[in-house]
Amino acid sequence: MITLYKPTIEDLWFRQELLNDQDTMEYNKDYGGTIDFPKDKWQTWYNKWLNTNTHYYRYILDKSINKFIGEVAYYYDNQRNIYISSIIIHAKYRHKGYGTKALNLLCNAAKNNGITTLYDDISINNPAIKLFLKNGFIFVSVK
Repeated sequence: MITLYKPTIEDLWFRQELLNDQDTMEYNKDYGGTIDFPKDKWQTWYNKWLNTNTHYYRYILDKSINKFIGEVAYYYDNQRNIYISSIIIHAKYRHKGYGTKALNLLCNAAKNNGITTLYDDISINNPAIKLFLKNGFIFVSVK
């Protein structure tokens, strides 16, 4: 059983690990690959992503193994006037059905927060687009 979990600041070790894992961040290779997330940045990041109404961030927790397996998020993009979603599944947990479940949980959370439409800023040639397309997202060009 998977659920969304609101991390504490101490839990950000997992985000640091996730963003620093080469296999997990393979999709991001055109933009630099792994992402540095040093501990001295955690508080500022946490305040923005977990303590504002324009950002939503949660870990994906598999209760059956009691492990974090990824993250989901959305934020309001002022320039485009849309909400952008994000989902990252740790490479070692991919292709096990977590993506669809987590995306549905994220969409439900957005809906419960009054958001009617989510977008993802993903390239059409990114293999992860299959997850979004099979779950009812459509490809649109947003300027």
